[in-house]
Amino acid sequence: MKIVKRILKFIIIVVGILLISIVIMVLIDKQNTKYLKVKKNEIANNDSYLITNVNIIPMNQDTILVDKMVYIKDGIIQKIADRIEINGVEILDAKNKYLTPGLIDMHVHVWDRYELGLYLSNGVTAVRNLWGMPMHLRIKEAVNNDEIISPIFFTTGPKLTGPEFIGDDNLQLTSPNEAKEKVISYKERGYDFIKTYYGITEDIFDAVIEQAIISDIDIVAHPSQKVPYSYHFNPQIKSIEHAEDIIQQPLNYKLDTLKLKEVINDFSKSKHSSFSPTLTVYNNIYQMLIDDEILVSEQLQFMNPLIKKVDSKAQFERWYNTKLRDSSTVKTIKNQHDFHLKIIKKLHEAGTTFICGTDAGIGITIPGFSIHQELAFYKEAGLSNYEVLKTATVNASKTHSIMNNMGTIEVGKIANLILIDNNPLLDLSILQNPTTVFIKGRKLNKDSLDYFEEKARNRKNLIASAVRYLENLIFEK
Repeated sequence: MKIVKRILKFIIIVVGILLISIVIMVLIDKQNTKYLKVKKNEIANNDSYLITNVNIIPMNQDTILVDKMVYIKDGIIQKIADRIEINGVEILDAKNKYLTPGLIDMHVHVWDRYELGLYLSNGVTAVRNLWGMPMHLRIKEAVNNDEIISPIFFTTGPKLTGPEFIGDDNLQLTSPNEAKEKVISYKERGYDFIKTYYGITEDIFDAVIEQAIISDIDIVAHPSQKVPYSYHFNPQIKSIEHAEDIIQQPLNYKLDTLKLKEVINDFSKSKHSSFSPTLTVYNNIYQMLIDDEILVSEQLQFMNPLIKKVDSKAQFERWYNTKLRDSSTVKTIKNQHDFHLKIIKKLHEAGTTFICGTDAGIGITIPGFSIHQELAFYKEAGLSNYEVLKTATVNASKTHSIMNNMGTIEVGKIANLILIDNNPLLDLSILQNPTTVFIKGRKLNKDSLDYFEEKARNRKNLIASAVRYLENLIFEK
């Protein structure tokens, strides 16, 4: 009996030490992102400016407003004119640089707060997180309460899947009633959108849509193979994700131009849904296939360490081993990527509204940096620079009503802005190096942006990230 008590006591002590250690690591991780915390004494008068000598790319029309002034008060654009007389605010001489709306990445997966700084350093001033977990509600609350410097943060709830098991990170719905309960719960808890995912059957899909209408919450759809692709063209579904799923579902894994015409026709009939191609995440499969050293590359230093150790490694090994078994895989993946570009070209010609999404945060798709590659692919597919920039600004902002207050430079809009040296309508790569980023009027200079990147490089928060993911598995199942 004494031996049993001693063993139990030992187990309790070990578990206690383990729990304390985990708490300490999570607290240390929170402390290490303190550089994003808004200091109380900095809140006043830190979001009001008069910007002078600036060339504005407003994005509500294809033009440049040359040599203007912009008055920002309390984080809101108050006036745009040739001359503005305002006393008592800081004057910023833009020295004939170019001012555009901040970029919006409409498909990301956020794993920690370091990534928020990475988005800002790349000119991304709003993100739509499409894999909701409890930690994202905390981030959203901190952002909305102006406690941290961050892109404006929107998030879906957890991914909703059908009855069959797809992975421990997905929420299996087994009945229409359960689907409705989840939609109600996610709305009440503060998630912004519902994300439907792979495997949702028609009866469950109908229940999700029906309840989303009642609960007044938009749906973002990763297409389900259990319903026809055209099923996703529902007014409550505000965007459809992934060019690759067009090939996997209606085209039945074939690069079939005749079948593609049917899909293009369905898109042209729909006036409700935007399309987020996420070309970068699929192209990164090709990058893994042609670069055996990619896991130790410079870009992977900015990936969350848990994702790098688990997901990045698993994806690389999967495709590396596939290549060893069949060397034609490299050409197959490249051909599909090229077909994605053809899809974008045809959809664009049919008048489809594109919104820029990268799928950043999984595999080797790096938060923040990846948006520039995504935009470059749209350019390669045949969009003009202005049309490309629309996907990450005004088009994105029109997707959901709660995002309508950003995406253009107009009076009354949130001052989410980026200042760059040259004209991105001539060279999109200029967007990669903003000299200043304004987030809700708060000015972030180049030194701050570079510091955000340095803090995120090779961060040591694997265990803290694992704890937050474990929290999701425990409380969202």
